[in-house]
Amino acid sequence: MKDNLLRIGLAQINSCVGDLEGNRKKIFEFVEKAKENACDLVVFPELAITGYPPEDLLLKKHFISDNIKTLNSLVKEIKQITAVIGFVDQNKNHIFNAAAVITDGKLKGIYHKKNLPNYSVFDEKRYFESGFKNPLFKVGKFICAVNICEDIWEEGGVYAQQKKSGANLLINISASPYYIDKINLRKKMLSRRAKDLNDFVCYCNLVGGQDELVFDGGSFIFDKKGKLIAFGKQFQEDLLIADLGIVGAAPSGRPKNIGQPRQMSRLEEVYSALVLGTRDYITKNGFKKVVIGLSGGIDSALVVAIAVDALGRENVVGVSMPSQYTSLGTKTDAEILAKNLKIKFLTIPIDGIFNTYLDNLQKEFSGRAKDTTEENLQARIRGNILMSLSNKFGWLVLTTGNKSETSVGYCTLYGDMAGGFAVIKDVFKTLVYDLAYFRNEKDKIIPETIFTRSPSAELKENQRDQDSLPDYEVLDHILKGYIEEDKSIEQIIAKKFDADIVKKVIKLVDTNEYKRRQAPPGIKITPKAFGKDRRLPITNKYNK
Repeated sequence: MKDNLLRIGLAQINSCVGDLEGNRKKIFEFVEKAKENACDLVVFPELAITGYPPEDLLLKKHFISDNIKTLNSLVKEIKQITAVIGFVDQNKNHIFNAAAVITDGKLKGIYHKKNLPNYSVFDEKRYFESGFKNPLFKVGKFICAVNICEDIWEEGGVYAQQKKSGANLLINISASPYYIDKINLRKKMLSRRAKDLNDFVCYCNLVGGQDELVFDGGSFIFDKKGKLIAFGKQFQEDLLIADLGIVGAAPSGRPKNIGQPRQMSRLEEVYSALVLGTRDYITKNGFKKVVIGLSGGIDSALVVAIAVDALGRENVVGVSMPSQYTSLGTKTDAEILAKNLKIKFLTIPIDGIFNTYLDNLQKEFSGRAKDTTEENLQARIRGNILMSLSNKFGWLVLTTGNKSETSVGYCTLYGDMAGGFAVIKDVFKTLVYDLAYFRNEKDKIIPETIFTRSPSAELKENQRDQDSLPDYEVLDHILKGYIEEDKSIEQIIAKKFDADIVKKVIKLVDTNEYKRRQAPPGIKITPKAFGKDRRLPITNKYNK
């Protein structure tokens, strides 16, 4: 510590749930980086040792015990620096979401999270007890207070009590999942906290993908006037360093990299979240390669581009499965897309298999007209082919359904819904196009005809999505109101939407809940995604 300055490092790391030893090694690695950069204090995210969220692993007593053993090993290893590390603490039969403060090989104190979120994707009250103490600790001339994630969001709550106790540096360790514009909400709130308290506020956020969730990093340090003085990278691990003084502060740290990274645009942010979520789901679950059905449409084009950016072209396989209804245009576009991305590309026609099905079912289907049964058969044949390739070669199947289709059930159970991970499950169709255009700005990998052709499942002659669904601009607005904003049918109609269309769409959403329950997990990028965010009963007669 020099000239009454405290050099602090915020280590936004990518923990993996349950990988206690891997997380320990990563924490120690960043402790050493902080020491190399002459930091006096290094801070890690919420539950950095266990990963977040550990969910029902917290019901295993041996898991809690092993996490405490991991913390104790870190305590012995951490020398010549103070570290704040998130872990699970235990007192008799009670467990706590906790932060340990370690200095020179000694555990100096523990803070227990007070405000336990129990909404959206959070269910911490299922596992943890609330803390009740406000321990402070001293580093140089700073009286430091630690709190955890939700503790800083409650107006006039924990942080205000800590200020009254004499704190002049507030540290918040967090595991705040990403959704569109969440970073700006955090920024406004934290700036207000720093200004109101007249204290430095340091916010260290987790980064990485965990099942449906993506944590975006973007750690912050605000000065006493609420001014942002240091900003961590988004969707990347980072050690964010700043020098804090009792009187003032100046950004510092990274040699030849003084200053702040540019905040991403909305589309860059969403695309980065999808890439990181895809990469971490696949690699953390032990897969190396993925396989994707390429239809020549916009959805599969976006998914395969994300997969290549996440894993590298050598780890992505595209499969075209044309039928008698597949147009030359879509077939050619799938080939061009694969060639542009330089991925392995297979063509497996399904005509013969489809005709065999029809022949075998001819007696049972006798006297009945063709309908969605024959359409869904084709989708299920394609799903079987992809799953067979997955079984044989160990490739994970990435599904290509978007949020608009998933919402209204415009997808086939055990067909195009079959797979291991749904990359764009939370991305409305209109946003799919925006993201594809955004990706093409980097290099034009997606053929222009994919953008201009009318969307079609190509399961019958001259089929178009809009034969069954409203225009996607209209559909997505209705779906956003009903699914993400919980608006009633009347409230949506009041926004100048056609009443019959609104009622039809809402009925489709409600009656297809059973399909969504059987869909693979997918990346959350909106405030309310299907899955943990939105938990409606399948058997449900309330339709308003």
